[in-house]
Amino acid sequence: MTRFFTAARAALFGGVSASALLLAAPALAQTAPAQPDKDAAVDDVIVTGTRAPNRSRLDSLAPVDVITAETLRNRGVTEFATALAQTVPSINFPRPSATDGTDSIRPATLRGLSPDQTLVLVNGTRRHASALVNVNGSVGRGSSAVDLNTIPVGALDRVEVLRDGASAQYGSDAIAGVVNLRLREAASGGGASVTYGQYATTVETARGRRDETDGRTITGSLWQGFGLGSDGFLTVSGEYLTREPTNRSDYDPRPAAAGRVTARLGDPEVQQWSAFVNAGKPLSGGWESYGWLGYQDRDSESAAFPRLSNNVNNVPALYPDGFLPLIAVNSRDLSAAAGLRGQVGGWNADVSLVYGRNALGLRTERSLNATYGAASPTSFDAGALIYDQVVLGADFTREFDIGRDEPLVFSWGVEARRETYEIQAGQPESWNRGPLGVNTALAGGAQGFVGLQPSNEVDEDRTALSAYADVEIPVSDRLRIAGALRLEDYSDFGRTTTGKLSARYEVTPELAIRGTVSTGFRAPSLQQSYFTSTSSVIQSGVVVETGTFPATSPVAAALGARPLKPETSVNLSLGAVLRAGPFDLTIDAYHIDIEDQIALSELINRSFSGQVASLLDPFGVQAARFFLNGVDVTTQGVDLVARYRLSTDRLGDFDFTLAANVSDTEVTRVPTNTGGLNPAPTLFARNRIETLQQGTPGEKAVFSTDWRGDRFGASVRVTHYGDVLQPATATANDYSTGAKTVADLEGRWRATEAVTLSLGVDNVFDEYPDHVPAPLNSNGVLGFPYYSPFGFNGRYGYARLTLSW
Repeated sequence: MTRFFTAARAALFGGVSASALLLAAPALAQTAPAQPDKDAAVDDVIVTGTRAPNRSRLDSLAPVDVITAETLRNRGVTEFATALAQTVPSINFPRPSATDGTDSIRPATLRGLSPDQTLVLVNGTRRHASALVNVNGSVGRGSSAVDLNTIPVGALDRVEVLRDGASAQYGSDAIAGVVNLRLREAASGGGASVTYGQYATTVETARGRRDETDGRTITGSLWQGFGLGSDGFLTVSGEYLTREPTNRSDYDPRPAAAGRVTARLGDPEVQQWSAFVNAGKPLSGGWESYGWLGYQDRDSESAAFPRLSNNVNNVPALYPDGFLPLIAVNSRDLSAAAGLRGQVGGWNADVSLVYGRNALGLRTERSLNATYGAASPTSFDAGALIYDQVVLGADFTREFDIGRDEPLVFSWGVEARRETYEIQAGQPESWNRGPLGVNTALAGGAQGFVGLQPSNEVDEDRTALSAYADVEIPVSDRLRIAGALRLEDYSDFGRTTTGKLSARYEVTPELAIRGTVSTGFRAPSLQQSYFTSTSSVIQSGVVVETGTFPATSPVAAALGARPLKPETSVNLSLGAVLRAGPFDLTIDAYHIDIEDQIALSELINRSFSGQVASLLDPFGVQAARFFLNGVDVTTQGVDLVARYRLSTDRLGDFDFTLAANVSDTEVTRVPTNTGGLNPAPTLFARNRIETLQQGTPGEKAVFSTDWRGDRFGASVRVTHYGDVLQPATATANDYSTGAKTVADLEGRWRATEAVTLSLGVDNVFDEYPDHVPAPLNSNGVLGFPYYSPFGFNGRYGYARLTLSW
């Protein structure tokens, strides 16, 4: 709570400062050759959080951020999730490393909540999640979220971020809010860009200092609009990215390392290409057909922990100097949609069918299976994870004249969804024990990432049906209220009901008050319900299993696990909107209570007690963990967004934005016993609790200035991040990032109407999080905390050539 009140004071100061901009605006206008039009406030029309037409972000009943594609493109980074996190303070996108597949499929968070508690939409329809479930020690452990980086920035027109609970409007997952990606619609024109960037940085770890020039990234992007007849459009977008890895590990202090940096902590090596097609075509009778198709193929390669030459699991005949195993992930992501819009009996109807699939092929490279000795393979097929989703939806909206300036808007709709989840085993050498397997000192399976076994294979599915009603009523010229109710029925856990009430009161034309109260839920994902991954070890001369089991499996049930049930939430928000000509300010406070959040338990070992041993031994299991409900979380905070636009005849146009988020998360309950175990093992350890409470910054503020002149332009962005704790099971082993401020700068020269050259530097002053203390880094792997919300790669310079036609 102390952190929250400190942060709240900072937000209040930010609000006062932003208001000072408003007071200063007349003076600025007096010195400007041309005054801005008093109605030139930034009123972007939104479609997220409301089904009323022509609603602006300042007129909405809940806070919505609108980020244009141009804003996202004027960045050094070409990853969508990173660019979004640089723009929206309530979104964080840490860059975990040494966390297996999570290095490649990185999750983003909204308002400090779990990554899977944010719903992602594409053109208002539900986006499919990644097949990966995060089971290692990263932010978002236990979650399975949407991979935002499967969407190329060039395919987007804008992004809308609803910072409010919206399960009653959109269904499961919308506890923290909604990110709606709106695709580009163009019947003509086109553009292309090539971006080249590289890190040039000084790395200062606990044991030494060195200069690094790495992470070279080349991104090529292209889009073209085509007409479909005289009134339709077909927009094609493509992107190719290649990125070399970065390394911010510390020097390895072990004698066999001979003072070298033996590990690789940083961004993975990536090669990917993406393509999107978006189309729309009016039909007869006032109907319109639309659809899109997207595909991405991404190969990424990150590093596991190093095995030195004297490691018991090293085979000198294969690796005389030891080896660094690599974890390779091939992500193939497909999405497709088709729909019709038109009128039926006075109702605006929208019927759509959307399909999404994410397939992850897993490999372990530059490794070995020690139980095969010198005959071991060095490259392994470690298996595959596959998730897909089909959504059929129908939405109907109608306006009713009730004698007010605005009509009453009533909407209703139904949705059917089917999901499937599959695990495929890897090659036998990736997981089994070979001819030398009787040696208990040797680990079986591929070193660095053990493959999935045949006993881990699953092929599960479920269905969900839902119906909703949504109404927005202009009670008077000043007061508008809205309500929503949604019923959902899942084939695996049953029914749930959520509701939402919202109101907005216009005190004056310049000032409005708004607020919402809602209930929400998040269904357990199939990945959480059925993910299985075990490895084989020797116990008393017998091969036994250890690893992650489904909550419904006999092993987990013996330990007291129960089938997963939905997480539930109550969201409250209260805010104000102030606008005066080119200036606008929004301040929104929120309070979110979440019950029965799903978490991954700690590993319960048979050595814990005789009772546990008696329960696990019949299954041939040494240790087990599983997903379970039981974590209660309270999050509260304040979001502030202030914006001022200044237009001049001689100097050009200026856009000033100050945006900040302050928040505090408290874990109020954790599962302590699955039932029947006495004594009870620890199910949710201290480091898991503190990750939820302090694993994302309690304060984040972004001040940005965009200037556009006749031939030149520039962007300056300064982002402040509050301290982030990377906790351990014992307090003495904690370390943190420290509070840091990062500055980014970009300059642009428009050589012709069609050609623009941009040069920029992200992290101009080469800022890093505090390094990991040497006593807590015995092998040199973790040079910096990978919880850092801005990463730990240092200064990045780039150049971009943009063509338009």
